[in-house]
Amino acid sequence: MRPFPCAHATHPQWPMAAALVLTQLRAQLAVPAPGSHPGDPASPDEQPVPGLGVVYFTDHYAAHAQDLLDHLMAALPEVTDWVGTVGVGIAASGVEYFSEPALAVMLLDVPPDQYRVFSGVAPLPAALPSAAGGGFVAATALVHADAGTPDVAELVAELAQRTATGQVFGGLSSASLGRTVQLAHSSRGALPGQGAAGGVFEGGLSGVAFGEGVALLSRVTQGCTPIGPAHTVTELDRNLVLTLDGEAALDVLLTDLDITLDQPQAAMARLRNTLVGLSPSPAAGTARRRGQLGADVRVRHLIGLDPKRLGVAVADLPEPGDQLVFCERNPEAARADLMRMCAEIREDLESPEDLPSTELPGLADTASHTAARRILGAIYVSCAGRGGPHFGAPSAEMQWVRLALGDVPLIGFFASGEIASQQLYGYSGVLTVFVEPPAQTPRARSARN
Repeated sequence: MRPFPCAHATHPQWPMAAALVLTQLRAQLAVPAPGSHPGDPASPDEQPVPGLGVVYFTDHYAAHAQDLLDHLMAALPEVTDWVGTVGVGIAASGVEYFSEPALAVMLLDVPPDQYRVFSGVAPLPAALPSAAGGGFVAATALVHADAGTPDVAELVAELAQRTATGQVFGGLSSASLGRTVQLAHSSRGALPGQGAAGGVFEGGLSGVAFGEGVALLSRVTQGCTPIGPAHTVTELDRNLVLTLDGEAALDVLLTDLDITLDQPQAAMARLRNTLVGLSPSPAAGTARRRGQLGADVRVRHLIGLDPKRLGVAVADLPEPGDQLVFCERNPEAARADLMRMCAEIREDLESPEDLPSTELPGLADTASHTAARRILGAIYVSCAGRGGPHFGAPSAEMQWVRLALGDVPLIGFFASGEIASQQLYGYSGVLTVFVEPPAQTPRARSARN
């Protein structure tokens, strides 16, 4: 298979940006793809245009989202399904667009029976074959959500339960200049009684679910480093943590940060850069290396102190028994963890036989597992507070990703919250790579025909 066609452009006027992107896509689509099997000649006459498009654009174009979608659909009629959203910044391989009008498009060469676009007018069915789902069973899903939606974290978790693996990926739309819109146009239309829609939505969740035949792998990188050890939440009042390991939470915080309230200016300077990492109890959590946050940790703001009750208020609702660690944003640690994530993906692709099917659907139950898999495309959702500015130079984060993965087709956006597994993250990056199907043996091919 050829890499997924991918293009990006910037221009003050969205029609010009779209024209530049379409020119790039058509040039890539015109290149003959290699044959299905090693040694086969190119087959230019057997190259259908991929039917699924992913679109990310900066908020400069948000007011023109419907016109932009209609334009892309008219220019590429073979692409029957579209998903996407707006971000304060968007990304492509090796480049980031912040505070400028920009557009990025990737065409995913995925079999039509292996994906379903969902939205408020066409919800994702439960993870069981049904008449509503047409027999389709979602293994995982790319999710775009509105941060202003009530109980959005719970909705993400509920959506994840509608997939066979219980894992989704994506992010919350972000905008500073206009509407936080989402794109979700399905060739299958809306469910009966849901009304018509033009494919542009505000609020709620939308995206595309993938079947188990789509080979992909998703990983999370955290942008923070722990300050002290993990503590057990032993007493709390909603979001006010009162005791950690049986001791006053405020005293534990001051000890871990090595500060005192007797020097308020120095203390406040340190507290402004302090965040809180929360995770389930050790029995339910995942192992993590010393000095690193595990993938099960969700980073939240430290939003207040209660000197009277000696409590610490956090922007979450912890549970008794949860693990809590104070942490801080650290560009060096963020870069090291970013490279760690990319290295893990490369290692996994070199030995796919060791991967469970829940992590890399479509690779575990195949006849050939020996050859390294080639990345066809990637989607990267990063926190709006990361990107080049956090890593010290324009486009630095995406250049590090390209250095680690190679110059693979990649698009993404900078979100107001990142989605991975079944939860919302902050200050993180979520990288998902799509992998070419494993080579089939003659016997396996004949069984499929």
